[in-house]
Amino acid sequence: MTLLSARPPHPVEPGLLSRALEVAGRLANDATDVITATAGRGAHPDVADSPFDWVTDTDRILERHTRRVLTAEFPGIPVVGGEFGADTGADSAAYRWVVDPVDGTANYVAGVPWCAYSLALVDASGPVVGVVADPYRAQIYAAARGRGTRANGKPVRLTGRDRIAGAIVCTELARKGPWPGMGSFIEHAAAARAGVRVLGSAALSIAQVALGHAIAAVLHSYHEWDVAGSVALAIEAGAVVLDRRGDDSPLPTDGLLVAAPGVAGEVLSWWQETERGIRAS
Repeated sequence: MTLLSARPPHPVEPGLLSRALEVAGRLANDATDVITATAGRGAHPDVADSPFDWVTDTDRILERHTRRVLTAEFPGIPVVGGEFGADTGADSAAYRWVVDPVDGTANYVAGVPWCAYSLALVDASGPVVGVVADPYRAQIYAAARGRGTRANGKPVRLTGRDRIAGAIVCTELARKGPWPGMGSFIEHAAAARAGVRVLGSAALSIAQVALGHAIAAVLHSYHEWDVAGSVALAIEAGAVVLDRRGDDSPLPTDGLLVAAPGVAGEVLSWWQETERGIRAS
């Protein structure tokens, strides 16, 4: 098992890191104001394939605002967003911005206080800068490569998270419901006396690991914009980031485990056991 945090990252010009953190933080504060002012108050969702796959005016407004600011501040760096797709050249650019204006939109529409704004600057080695706004808790979580993770400016670092019994593991539903093997995964966690929580925001699920509130988060499927910002938080806080085979990858495309180092191996074994059970059935 290899660790993403152990991979030597590409160096980033310090001035770019500082500017990216400042602008991303400003955008996260803007998003906090909009989300808290409008959540559960007359949002008009468009329902797609899934009854919980919402898109609201707030998603579109925040993404447009984010794109306008980033285009002005960082000309030449393309933007990839959850609502309006990828700018031309995003796949081959040295850097790209990745934004999810409201992660956990079903919660937002219902007024359930658990959703996030997520923004990341990404290069070939993974997230360079990540900022996640947790509007209902008035928290801005921010990280930059080599500079650590902060919650409202206070440094965050994982320490002593090596007990599974009594701890929380986060996961999220797939697009149309429980992911294959999810029930078995929950049973493995229960046997180890860990609790599994499905709270409705991939960004905040991973952020809970970075903050030390949960020991692990397992996502069977996701979009890059769901997780890039919070993966930056996790890496800089000292978490392990693995794909479903236990290999490191900047942003795995087919499943993601983020965990405190002391428990990553055991939680990974639950996930892999569910995969073997599916293949054998």
